[in-house]
This record gives sequence, structure tokens and C-alpha cells, in this order.
Amino acid sequence: MFGSIIDVLEIVVEDGISLEQRGEAFALQDLVQSFDFVFNLHLIKNVLGITNELSMTLQRRDQDIVNAMPLVKVTKQRLQTMRDDGWKSLYDEVSSFCERNNIVVPNMDDIFVTRGRPRRNTHKVTNLHHYRVELFYTVVDMQLQELNNRFNELNMELLLCVASLSPCDSFAAFDKGKLIRLAQFYPSEFSETELHVLDNQLETYIIDLRSHDEFKSLKGINELSIKLETKKHIVYLLVYLPVKLALILPVSTTSVERVFSAMKIVKNRLRNRMGDSWMNDCLITYIEKEIFCSIDKKKSCIIFRL
Repeated sequence: MFGSIIDVLEIVVEDGISLEQRGEAFALQDLVQSFDFVFNLHLIKNVLGITNELSMTLQRRDQDIVNAMPLVKVTKQRLQTMRDDGWKSLYDEVSSFCERNNIVVPNMDDIFVTRGRPRRNTHKVTNLHHYRVELFYTVVDMQLQELNNRFNELNMELLLCVASLSPCDSFAAFDKGKLIRLAQFYPSEFSETELHVLDNQLETYIIDLRSHDEFKSLKGINELSIKLETKKHIVYLLVYLPVKLALILPVSTTSVERVFSAMKIVKNRLRNRMGDSWMNDCLITYIEKEIFCSIDKKKSCIIFRL
């Protein structure tokens, strides 16, 4: 694979359609065959390999929080193990790759020199210090810090409590204790008296909903809120409030990150005067493109004409 990339770059260097293209290919060829590039590539590959399962779980549309929370702890443990004991294996992996592809491995005891800068202007640190401390430790520490910031103990407890609202598999995740704890996170919404009422209301709520077939096939909290609004939200007013509060939480999940990523594509340089209403419509159709692609265009046109 690596050899194929080098071969393609060599072809572009020789047969590129312009001098600029050939120059960029030559510079890229030189960069790709450097130890610095190979080291960073392997480091990121290993970090992303550790965080992959957690990332995929968090990006699922059903927000499988129950399974995601243990993965957070496992990911933190693996990153910490990598930081404590992973330097030698990473260095050996990179060195072996370089030897197979005829890439020079620098002496770790020599002074590190940044590519393209004269030696007299370099920060006097060894190659070992640069690659181990400034790159390896820094990247892993940044990942751990980000996970700790996003998933501290309080946040994880809150998310696990929210997961107890899930109606999937006939409310299999239902846990009255966790739902009471969820209400306690919002003292301005639930008084002490209301918490005692909620305790009894949850008992009636779960028996009632499990006895109705229309609540057995629900796939998420959003579907639950819609079903509850058929007068059930009046009967179980104190239960419906945590459902509404839970639906606010996705503002801090990957759904909003998808919107910001899509915004760069939808509102580009040619559309920089796009209004909020038009942009929102475009973002919805872009993010939910799988749904919109499945719509029969001919039937849609007939409906709009009517």
C-alpha cells in the first residue's frame, strides 16, 4: 500500500500536467518518506484504533448510552496503558516499517531538527524527547483530557439515568431508582413533595405502558415523547417532564457536531448570504439524506400539486 502511494507520486512528479502539480507531488513524496510522517501516522492510527468502538457507539442514532458508558471507561484505561507502556512498542513498530520501506530512522540521542529550519534556530531537545514527550505523551494526554472533560463521573451518572427512560424492548432499561436520581439533577423542576409523588407515579406509569401494544415497538425517547402526548403526558405529568429534559441533552452530543460539519458544506463561499430558514432546511435535507433519497419523487410532486 505504502509502495503504491510512492509509485503514484513518482508518476505525478514525472508526468504531472503542470509545474506546480509536479512540485507539490515532489514535496509530498519527500514528506511521506520521512520518519516524522511515519511516526505521526502510526501514532494517530493506534489512538484512533483505541477510540473507534466508543466513537461508533456515540454516533449511533439510537444513542446507546448504556453500552457507551462502559466503553468510556475501557477507552480511558487503554489510553492510559498506552501512555504508560506503549512507547517502546510504537517505536519498534515505526522503526520496523521504516526499515521495510528504506526510510532513515534518526538516532534518538541526536538533537532534533525541524524540517526546513536551520539548526541554529532549533529548540535544543533530543529526538527521543521530541517524539516521546512532545508528540507521544502530548497526543495521548490530549485524548485522555478530552474524555475526562466530556465524561466525568457526574455526566456519566446523568447519561445512565437518562438511558433508563428508553422504551426499547418494552422498557427493558427502566430503573425507578435512576429516574428518581435523574429528577434530583433538576432541583428547580422537582420539589421534595414532587419527588415522592414521582416515586409512586413511576410504578403506575411502567405497568400502564407495558400493557399497551403501541408502546412496545418504540425505538427511542423521541418516539416515547410523541406517544405520551396522546393524553398520557397529562396523566403522567411528572414522568413526562424528565422525558422533555432528556430530549434537551442531545445538544451536547454528536448530532450537533454533525450539523456544524454539514454547515461548512451547505453554507459555502457561494452561499454566504444564506438566511437561517433556508440554511436550516438545507441542513435537514443534507443530514437526513438517506431518508430523502428514499422518497418517491413522482409521488412527492403529485402531493405538492394537490
